[in-house]
Amino acid sequence: MTHYARIVGTGGYLPEKVLDNAQLEKMVDTSDQWILERTGIAQRHIMADHETTSSMSEIAARRSLDAAGLTPEDVELIVIGTSTPDRFFPSTATILQQRLGIKNACPAFDVSATCSGFIYALSVAEKFIKSGSIKTALVIGAESLTRLVDWTDRSTCILFSDGAAGVVLTADNTPGIISTHIHSDGSHHELMYAPNHIGELDEPPYIKMKGNEVFKLAVNTLSDVVDQTLAHNDLQKSDIDWLIPHQANLRIIKATAKKLGLPMERVILTVRDQGNTSAASIPLALDIAIRDGRIQQGDMLLFETFGAGLTWGSAMVRY
Repeated sequence: MTHYARIVGTGGYLPEKVLDNAQLEKMVDTSDQWILERTGIAQRHIMADHETTSSMSEIAARRSLDAAGLTPEDVELIVIGTSTPDRFFPSTATILQQRLGIKNACPAFDVSATCSGFIYALSVAEKFIKSGSIKTALVIGAESLTRLVDWTDRSTCILFSDGAAGVVLTADNTPGIISTHIHSDGSHHELMYAPNHIGELDEPPYIKMKGNEVFKLAVNTLSDVVDQTLAHNDLQKSDIDWLIPHQANLRIIKATAKKLGLPMERVILTVRDQGNTSAASIPLALDIAIRDGRIQQGDMLLFETFGAGLTWGSAMVRY
């Protein structure tokens, strides 16, 4: 019997503190108009001092499980996509396992693929279910990016935000996650990175980014992965009901939607109010659109993302 993975519950969390563009104008040499024109971002969420990637993940996980009508003990696998773990080790997934009170010794681990982390984690969990080795998985995308931000660097501090969101996958006999496609090209790893005190002792641990180069590569790689995903599934652009993109930059999102021939009304957008939450951005957008009723059972969804590494990926999903 063929096993498929279906999304049966979603949940998200954003920190209470909000930093808008007017406040940023007082911190660095920038303006609300410039930020909106270049990125589409109006505000971003900043985690409190007591919050961590695992604490945000716990809230998102519990909301996802509640939506699925399941309990933590039903979970047989935890995969977290994050580039900002609580600690170098153990994994944030094992810390989340403890926070949720899961005692069944299920595997729990992190996947580090920057902004592509959720799609990478989703792909891994889907393969576990498809193999028949498990029936229920918890997949989280979570980031504490503002703790890596140099608030004097106007090229990066305007972009990043904190948050977490996730999905519960269960085995089914009809396709939910139809296909996933993940890629990387390490020749571009210097275009965006964050140093650490082990490997790069002389650099402060702030995000470094060559924005123009990243923008060009993002547009090209997303175009390619959209074509790949459609061709792999013998689908047409018109088969897609909703595009749920990584929320990094409104101009990039519009370029992808144009290629698909989708009106922006069929694109789930959160970038204006949430900023770039990296691995959390796609599941956050998915959760919002399911809860507000835009996404209905049977809709065809296309997730697509790119991030530092360079990493990129997509998923075709029947909700």
